[in-house]
Amino acid sequence: QVQLVESGGGLVQAGGSLRLSCAASGRTFSSDAMGWFRQSPGKEREFVAATRWSGGRYYADSMTGRFTISRDNAKNTVYLQMNSLKPEDTADYYCAAARSGSITSAASYDYWGQGTQVTVSS
Repeated sequence: QVQLVESGGGLVQAGGSLRLSCAASGRTFSSDAMGWFRQSPGKEREFVAATRWSGGRYYADSMTGRFTISRDNAKNTVYLQMNSLKPEDTADYYCAAARSGSITSAASYDYWGQGTQVTVSS
């Protein structure tokens, strides 16, 4: 059974940092693109960051310079380091795996985690 399990969310003050982790199990994801998306109440799920198996990294414009995605294929784990957090970063954060397609589009992803909540206070 394929599972993606996120952890690391929580409450942080504006300007602070959090590191999210996503542990994948059930098969090897080293050839997949791994991505992070987020969704806040009343809004659509939006792309945050993604990394291809080759190591290429992609970020949404508003996250560039503040967020860093990385992966450890040996551990089947992907990380999202979030710095300089803002109240508008408050959302549920989801990791996902995609075998093909546009990695900035949620529709390309085949597997999703259950999400971890991030709350940034002002």
